[in-house]
Amino acid sequence: MKPPNQKDQALIDDIANARAQGCSRAWWLGQSGFLVVTPEATILFDPYLSDSLTKKYVATDKPHTRVTERVIDPGLLTGIDVITSSHNHTDHLDAETLLPLFGANPQAKLVIPRANRAFVLERLGAVEERLVEIDAGESISIGNVTFHGIPAAHNTVERDENGQCKFLGFVAQAGGLTFYHSGDTLMHDGLVAALEAFAPDIAFVPINGNKPERRVAGNLDGREAAELARAIRARLAIPHHFDLFAFNTATPELFETECQRLGQPFRVLRNGEGLDL
Repeated sequence: MKPPNQKDQALIDDIANARAQGCSRAWWLGQSGFLVVTPEATILFDPYLSDSLTKKYVATDKPHTRVTERVIDPGLLTGIDVITSSHNHTDHLDAETLLPLFGANPQAKLVIPRANRAFVLERLGAVEERLVEIDAGESISIGNVTFHGIPAAHNTVERDENGQCKFLGFVAQAGGLTFYHSGDTLMHDGLVAALEAFAPDIAFVPINGNKPERRVAGNLDGREAAELARAIRARLAIPHHFDLFAFNTATPELFETECQRLGQPFRVLRNGEGLDL
C-alpha cells in the first residue's frame, strides 16, 4: 500500500502553519476529498476518510482494496466551516467520515443536493441543523463562502420528481479565489455552459474514466478532464478519483499529456500533499 505524502500529525501541522501564515492552501485527502484553507474560510470538499467501503465489500466479487493509506482520522480535522457532499455514493457521503467531522467541528455545515435530503438524513441521522441544500443553477452563501450548484452526470444528469439534480458539482468562491469541484461526472451538454462564466482558479476534476466492466458509475478520463479544464479556462487543473481503490483507478499520465498538449496548467498531487494557491 502506498504511503501518503504526509499524514496524521504532519498534515495537521501543515494545516496549522497555513492558517498561522494567513495564506491560501489546498490538500488532496484522497479519492475526491480536498481541504481548502483561505484566510476567510476552510472548506472540505467530498471527504472519504474511513475504510467503510473496504469493510462492506471485503467478501464480495467487487472488493474495494485500498491503494493508498488513509491520510488522517476525520475526527482530528478541526476549524472547518463547510463540508460538501456532491451525491449519495459512500465515497462522497460516508457516515464514518462525516459524523466524526461533525463532532470535531460543531460549527460546520454540510452542503448537499436538495434532491438528496431524505437519503442524507437516513444515512447520517438527525443532522438537519447541519444541512444546507442547493440545486443546479442556484447560489447560496455560508459565512464567507458562496456556492453555486453545477449539474453533474454520473452517468446521466439524474433528477428527482421535482426536477432537482441528484448529482452536483460545486463552484465555491472564498478568499478571492474560485474553486470548481466536479463531484463525479461525465461530460454532458450543460456542463461547460454552467461553468465557463466562472473561469475557476482551481478545477478539481476526476480522471478514472468510465469502464462498464467495473460495474460502477463512471467519470471523465484524463483526456476529458484536461479538455474540460481548458474549456472553462481554469487557471490550474488538479486530478482526483484515483489511487484509492484498486479496481476503480487510473494513472495520471493521460491527464498530464493532454494538459501539456492543450497548454492547460496542471498539478498532480499525492495523497496528503498540499499546494499554495
